[in-house]
Amino acid sequence: MSQREHPRPEDEDGPVDDGLADEASHVAAPDDEASDDADDAAPGLEPVAPRAGGRLLLAATPIGDARDAPPRLAHALATADLVAAEDTRRLRRLLRALDVEPRGRVVSCHEHNEAARAEEVVAVVRAGGTAVLVSDAGMPSVSDPGFRMVQAMVAADLPVSAVPGPSAVLAALAVSGLPTDRFTFEGFLPRRDGDRRRVLGELADERRTMVFFESPHRLAASLAVMAEVLGGDRRAAVCRELTKTYEEVVRDDLDGLLAWSDRTLLGEITLVVAGARPSRSGPEELLALVLARTEAGERLKDAARAVAAEHGATSRDLYDAAVAARKA
Repeated sequence: MSQREHPRPEDEDGPVDDGLADEASHVAAPDDEASDDADDAAPGLEPVAPRAGGRLLLAATPIGDARDAPPRLAHALATADLVAAEDTRRLRRLLRALDVEPRGRVVSCHEHNEAARAEEVVAVVRAGGTAVLVSDAGMPSVSDPGFRMVQAMVAADLPVSAVPGPSAVLAALAVSGLPTDRFTFEGFLPRRDGDRRRVLGELADERRTMVFFESPHRLAASLAVMAEVLGGDRRAAVCRELTKTYEEVVRDDLDGLLAWSDRTLLGEITLVVAGARPSRSGPEELLALVLARTEAGERLKDAARAVAAEHGATSRDLYDAAVAARKA
């Protein structure tokens, strides 16, 4: 995802395009004569058939290495009626890397003009054309322009689809070495120290792995507050320049990462932080929680299971203890 905070360039116009055909959901099934052979082979993936009408495509772009761009991205950029880009200069560099010349207009779409640009995109799609939205890197609308654009399309009852691709959030999560079964994306932390502490305080008991974006010059300050609020022994990973030449992934606890960050850092940074450990309340405290739930009307079995999940205990032990307490 884009992590830049600089002004965006003015619009750039390109030549007119003849549109990008949409896609339907299925192709025809094989005929009866071929069905016996088809049963013995694994089913293949076939191109979907064209569908009439316009649409908006949210297209993911490489987060570093241009070779990560899927062929469908190049096709969408080449044939769309309108390409809206967070930074048209960066888009031009990507187009050169992909050897693509867009036939449609190329315009800017950033946080300062997205609402107005959405009206233009809605008009293009309503007229039957295809518009493509790209951010500097990764998937549009994820900490990037796109959310207001999609809202406008939904309000106009017009189709929105995606060209999936690279994601800094998922790439960092995958290489972090931290649990990936449940996670939450928190975007950028606030700039002001007080606001940053408030947000992290609200996340102190978050059990899921957390993914943040951060700028190089604010990383040390954020790590310092994280260590203070979440605990210096909380495991984390700093993922810098993912997929690029100088990619670096540093895994340590927050105290260790804070010491490591005492140097000049450059590039795109994604920070992955482990979730909070289950609290280790004593048996009496956990039993009291179960009994309080049952007094409020919850079934004993459900109450024991819920308290056990929240505190890392065994639901059967809590259930048996609650039954014994009721008989006493």
